[in-house]
Amino acid sequence: QVQLVESGGGLVQPGGSLRVSCAASGSISTINAMGWFRQSPGKQRDMVAIITQLGTTKYADSVKGRFTISSDDAKNTVFLQMSSLKPEDTAVYYCYAHKGGLSPLDYWGQGTQVTVSS
Repeated sequence: QVQLVESGGGLVQPGGSLRVSCAASGSISTINAMGWFRQSPGKQRDMVAIITQLGTTKYADSVKGRFTISSDDAKNTVFLQMSSLKPEDTAVYYCYAHKGGLSPLDYWGQGTQVTVSS
């Protein structure tokens, strides 16, 4: 019922910045949280940042102070501004949406590759 499409990934140098975007469509009225996860080869998918419908944000310790999550509700879009990028940030970044309530549901985008390398 919910489709998530990421964009903005690419290759950046260490210390550089990049902004990835995620546009949601479909049955979006009941989404109460969106965010970003990432997965590197050989590792599990981990939470990077979450923003709720109330505007509350949460970040992984590894990105605090460097990444900022924001949303444009009118456009059903969530953003992740990444600064001071490190090679360790290299991963596929996945957009995430959550529907709470009696039957919680999670939705995922297809992922966008972010590579930090000199």
